[in-house]
Amino acid sequence: MEYQPIIGLEIHVELKTNSKMFCSCLNDPDEKKPNTNICPVCMGHPGTLPVINEEAVKKVIKTGLAFNCQIQESSKFDRKNYFYPDLPKGYQISQYDLPLCKEGFLEIDGKKIRIRRVHLEEDTGKLIHQKGYSLVDFNRAGIPLMELVTEPDIRSAEEVKQFTKELQLILRYLGVSDADMEKGQMRVELNLSLSRREEELGTKVEIKNINSTASVISATEYEIERQTKVLESGKKIVQETRGWDDARGITVSQREKEEAFDYRYFPEPDLPPLSFKKEEIDKIKQIIPELPHQKRKRFKREYELDEKSIDILVYNKRLGDYFEKVISELEPRLKPEKLSNLTKLASNYLISDLQGLLKGVLISSNKFLITPENFAEFIGLIYYGKISSKIAKIVLEEMFKTGADPSNVIETKGLILIDDEAEIDKIAREVISKNPKAVSDFRQKKENAIQFLIGQVMKETKGRASPQLVKEMLIKIIDRDFR
Repeated sequence: MEYQPIIGLEIHVELKTNSKMFCSCLNDPDEKKPNTNICPVCMGHPGTLPVINEEAVKKVIKTGLAFNCQIQESSKFDRKNYFYPDLPKGYQISQYDLPLCKEGFLEIDGKKIRIRRVHLEEDTGKLIHQKGYSLVDFNRAGIPLMELVTEPDIRSAEEVKQFTKELQLILRYLGVSDADMEKGQMRVELNLSLSRREEELGTKVEIKNINSTASVISATEYEIERQTKVLESGKKIVQETRGWDDARGITVSQREKEEAFDYRYFPEPDLPPLSFKKEEIDKIKQIIPELPHQKRKRFKREYELDEKSIDILVYNKRLGDYFEKVISELEPRLKPEKLSNLTKLASNYLISDLQGLLKGVLISSNKFLITPENFAEFIGLIYYGKISSKIAKIVLEEMFKTGADPSNVIETKGLILIDDEAEIDKIAREVISKNPKAVSDFRQKKENAIQFLIGQVMKETKGRASPQLVKEMLIKIIDRDFR
């Protein structure tokens, strides 16, 4: 019997703000010393009053606009009542029936995944489980937490992965969160059910505790398989919350799934309702930067790069920004028809050779010494045949170590290209004389033979000859003098 996965996502994102959601405590979830960034407000002491963090509200609206959402003219906060050791007030300030944003979408490979709502709430504390007892760290309690809920439009683990990665990338472009799943800055929960095709939805199961992109895929695939086996055995799926056990690669039952009425929502009496004018929303809209899908289209149109290179430059935003600075240095020196060749060459060296040297060094840090001007000059030297690819590697490595301009590196290290044809002719003849089999293979139209001979000449010249010139001279010598 064939079943169709029906998947919706609930994604919690810790926002980058200076202070917590309803108090002035520092927003620093990475603080190592427990219970340092706390106060009577975020600890829920009697008589304290919360105050709304305006920056957090703006960041949620900014996110909603980026995801094509309707921004509510009126919104409010609600109390979500439940009891758990990491919830100091005995309730969570959240949003229920009037979220800040609703009815948006994110397009993935031409498919629109609808977004039901984006709302704002406060994070809980963190439980630290020891042998025989548990401790509570409230540093995280009260941090601004954005929740994004999709409609059940996703149909596979691959779509879950693509949605999660694109969402993460957009959040980083917007500057609202670093969205690092391993650090708990973004937490993904699955709502997954199976149904027979063309029939009603199945019983929904929620999967929690997913802390990496890899785990998102594994948890989805496992739960689809688990529910399929349950249904095929003639049993029914239980509506429940399950946790993902990363070590064992399975989901485990935690509790029966709560419904909205279990939380006894009611309007937060200590906070005023929110209202937004069109002018305020338009002002936020104006500061939304170019988003990943827009950047992909522009890179394709302006730079004529292949899809793989574009994906790398868009996903690694700092590398993509640096690439554009390099191209801006190249553009004034070139005719338009030559630019596409240079952009491809620049992207290839950035993505392969330069990334191989970085090894964790951020391209935007003061440890990275190669200026866009020097990198542009470096690419020009390669393009116009002033240095070979072998010399280019040496030059780039020295530029990375010292920040020197490429011309200076070439001069001080004696890497100037040999342009004396008589010298290259002499070396080429010696290589031909030592490799009669390669010469014979070349005459039999074996292309690898000429590449071998070129390699031998380049070895003798220590990479200081132009491969194209070497090839031309080898063919000329063989055809004329070695018949």
